[in-house]
Amino acid sequence: MRLRSVRSALAVLALAGLSATGLAACTGTPAPGGSGSATSAPASSSSTAAPTPGGSSTSTPTQVPTTLGPGDTGPNPSLPGPNPVPGQGNAELSITVLDSPEAAPRNYTLVCQGGTPAAESNHPTAAAACAALEDNPGLLIPPTPTDQACTQQFGGPQTATVTGAVDGTEVTARFSRTDGCQIALWDAAAGILGSSGGAA
Repeated sequence: MRLRSVRSALAVLALAGLSATGLAACTGTPAPGGSGSATSAPASSSSTAAPTPGGSSTSTPTQVPTTLGPGDTGPNPSLPGPNPVPGQGNAELSITVLDSPEAAPRNYTLVCQGGTPAAESNHPTAAAACAALEDNPGLLIPPTPTDQACTQQFGGPQTATVTGAVDGTEVTARFSRTDGCQIALWDAAAGILGSSGGAA
């Protein structure tokens, strides 16, 4: 009888020790007398309950990615959106392009009415420029500043300034080709600037 009581007591102690170790692993607190350290789940993961055939639920961790991988094909935040909203095609713009700091400026006037150039326009590709502004009036709105990394490449010494109004909204935009982001902005607005740019 006494031997049976001792065995029962040892079994209870063994179960208590296993329970304490199991709880310690869940809470991140080491078990008394344990030599290992417990780790807890990352704080950034959330869990969703999934029912099991017996009716109870288990937790399944769900990871939320914090960075985009190399295969990211998302839009460039420095450019106007991929699906621009068409405008009215009305514009009155003064455009100045410098091929280099020493070069004489090229000055253009672009006046568009309903996407069609007006007679007072002296822009070299006025019809294409008016059509571009009607398709995407946001081309001359400076992008929201971001901490986006830009490729360190020199696309040429050209600079351009555009002032005036597009569909009743005043615009002042400056363009250059000093890095990858600026080159992309220039290329998007090249039809309006009347210059494709490029290294001299």
